[in-house]
Parts: sequence; C-alpha cells; structure tokens
Amino acid sequence: MVPRWYADSMKIVVTGGAGFIGSVLVPRLLDAGHHVHVVDNLMFGGQGMLPLFINPRFSFAEVDVTHRDKLAPELAGADVVIHLAALVGYPLCKKLPERAQVVNVQGARNVLELAPKGCRMVYASTGSNYGEVEGICTEATPLNPLSLYGHTKTDAETLFLAHENSVSLRFATAFGISPRLRLDLMINDFTWQAIHQRYLVVYEKHFRRTFIHVIDIARAIIHVMDPGVCSGHKVFNVGHNSLNYTKEDIVNLIKDRVDFMVHYAEFGTDADKRDYEVDYSRISESGFKTIIDINTGLSEMVGALKLMRIKNPYSNV
Repeated sequence: MVPRWYADSMKIVVTGGAGFIGSVLVPRLLDAGHHVHVVDNLMFGGQGMLPLFINPRFSFAEVDVTHRDKLAPELAGADVVIHLAALVGYPLCKKLPERAQVVNVQGARNVLELAPKGCRMVYASTGSNYGEVEGICTEATPLNPLSLYGHTKTDAETLFLAHENSVSLRFATAFGISPRLRLDLMINDFTWQAIHQRYLVVYEKHFRRTFIHVIDIARAIIHVMDPGVCSGHKVFNVGHNSLNYTKEDIVNLIKDRVDFMVHYAEFGTDADKRDYEVDYSRISESGFKTIIDINTGLSEMVGALKLMRIKNPYSNV
C-alpha cells in the first residue's frame, strides 16, 4: 500500500542506490510512481541497476559522496534523500580505515549540507552502534560502538539526528537475496558455505541477535519517508522479535535444508559484540511490521545460492 502522503510522484535521491539495499529499494520506489535518482560510485558494480534504465523515471550518476562539487547538482530538487552510501561492516572498515572515516562520516556530512533545504532525510544506520549491551536495547540505550564501523556510523547518525527533517533507522542484521548480493552477511555466509563448502566453522555459537530481510529493510525506509508515521521520533530500531536467534539456531535451521558438517570453535570474536535483544515496539507502534520470516528467507537463500558459482581458477576440483 502506498502511504497517503506520497501518493503524488516525488523526486527521491538514493545515495549508494546500486548496493545491497538500494538495488531492492529503488525498484519499489519506481513502482510507486516516483522519480528516482541513484548516486553511487560503483565500488561493487552496477549490475543491479541495469533493468531500471528502461524506466523514464529512473536516472543514475556515478558520483562519490565524498566529492562535494560533483555531489551538489545530483541532490538538487530532491523531495527525499535516502542515504545508504557507506563502507559497511567491520571487516571492510578494518581493511580501509581511512576511507571508511571519509566516506561514512564526511560523506554523510556532505549529503546533509548539500541537500535541498526542507527535504526529507532518511539515514540507514545500524544496531552495531549499541556495542556490548546487557539487557534489552531501546532507542534510549546509550550508544557504545566498539568497532570502527560502529564508530563511523554512530558519528554519521549524530549528524543526521541534528537535522530538522530527518529520521535514522538502526537496522537489525541484514540477510537475503539482492541483485547486489552480499556473502559477508552472517546468514548469507553460513548458507553459502553450507551449500558449496559443505563445512562451517562457527564461533560464539550462543551469541544472539535479530535479523531482518533486505525486503523488509526497503519497506521500512519507504514507511518512514512519511513524517506523519514517525510521531515526532527521529530514530527507530528496525526488526522484529520473531527473528531473534542465536548463531546455533541459524545453523540448525540451515541443516534442516542442507546436508553439511559444522564445527563449533572456541576461538574468534565478533568485534561489534552483537549479543543482545532489541526492543522494536516503537517501529511497530508506527504501523510497520516485517513480512519475511526466517523460514521464508532461508528457503530463498538456499534456492538462490545453489545457482551461484564462484570458480577458483587455482583449484583442480
């Protein structure tokens, strides 16, 4: 259902729109009748955008959000700016620490400063901002990021929350199939290894976290584009308690679908210390609920990833 407030076509700019979330979100925005302009530096390619160029309401610019002069004209006339562009995840930020700081923080500042005055701003944040927490996280829980990724996302979120017409979404751990597939996400990685390696090493099997399918991430972003549903709130935890599982739970659910071996190791740690439960009542009370449950999502993952072939040119088997 299209929310009443944006029944008329708007110009929506999506930074990082060729990525994992954007390539699921953008087609939904186009289907709702909007003009969508994607700004992306194509760090991971743009294959997910190829089917969209036939749509006259779609446009694309290969621009990095750190390049202010090139970015400014791409934001002109926007009614809504959805900021997805970032170096995402602890491993990538650790690999490229200086780049992570510039893109995730300075890039966010550029978008905020160059966006048209009064336009709606939606920021894709993360539960990694909470760090190591005891008990249940609410939006009021003090942020205590532990990794560089968490620090940069927290710093950028602070910038967005200071903006008058903005909302920040702290997403649970993403999973699912996207035209810009990611295999570094926990469930995606576990499923891929189970299918193609037939062996999986898991550490901290008791660690618990909440998951959210990429389709529901896209739906949540569209939901909060309407300022009326937010009831004055500027930050939301986004997920659902029904998708709260330990790593071991996920392994067992995959084993119901795939035959593989698993070893639970005593070494290794999660740099973000994501082992907690989150309160999602605020987003639920706004009228949003996830629609992809864990079984539906895992069935999708197994079916799709069986089709994926990544050939090692140095292997004889």
